[in-house]
Amino acid sequence: MKKRLIDILFLIVGAFIFALAVNLFVIPNDLGEGGVTGTTIILYYLFQWSPGLINFVLNLLLLLVGYKFLNKTTTIYTIIAVVFNSLFLHLTEHWRIDSNELFVNAIFGGIFAGVGIGMIIRVGGTTAGSTILARITHKYLGWSISYGLLFFDLIVAFSSYFIIGVEKLMLTIIMLYIGTKVMEFVIEGVNPKKAVTIISNQPDLIAQQVITLMDRGVTVFSGHGYYTKNQKDILYIVISKQEVVKLKRIVKKVDLIAFIAIHDVRDVFGEGFIDISKA
Repeated sequence: MKKRLIDILFLIVGAFIFALAVNLFVIPNDLGEGGVTGTTIILYYLFQWSPGLINFVLNLLLLLVGYKFLNKTTTIYTIIAVVFNSLFLHLTEHWRIDSNELFVNAIFGGIFAGVGIGMIIRVGGTTAGSTILARITHKYLGWSISYGLLFFDLIVAFSSYFIIGVEKLMLTIIMLYIGTKVMEFVIEGVNPKKAVTIISNQPDLIAQQVITLMDRGVTVFSGHGYYTKNQKDILYIVISKQEVVKLKRIVKKVDLIAFIAIHDVRDVFGEGFIDISKA
């Protein structure tokens, strides 16, 4: 229960910070945005439609279409994030900061957006919209969620060229990139890696291919099944998040019934990663 309350607090604070990014830095400076928020901003520039209301309607429609790609908890968290994000977009609609420095506003817009969305995604929620598409590419293509979001956000951002012009578009792209890096930091930490535990009937073949094809070291532990008492070699491998898909393909090709557990690792020191002397 305590964890759920903390998660919900993160969702609410994240939604608030993201709303500030839009109303304090994006709209007052005629910048664009990505995803559904970018679409709502375009509609605001064209018709003065309320960003909060349009954001809620569009995200709700996309959530109805893409909910099957989210588990129950993520769906609930996403609904909470979308509701509060739309509410805060409405409540802070007239908030402003007295600054005419476009580049500075673009930087802080990216920071606020990255922190806001990062907090939401970190606890297992999404902001619906392009986040659902990013989760699909993460699941099937191995893309990080942050870069999947950047890809889909850029598609929407480029469509705003005819409204905001080339200079504002360039600033928008800078803002989105900054947001992506900040979001990745919030979600995954400074040195994000994955630790993979593999239990297979073909450990030697898998280990050999990991060393040959991925140039990664493999640690072998001796273990046995509690029920069967059969002795097995357990493989332990630390890789970057970009290498997860490649490792899955190796295991799938060798042993379809292998057991794989993938863990998030915050910091990794040693050969092939960060020198421990620099820690």
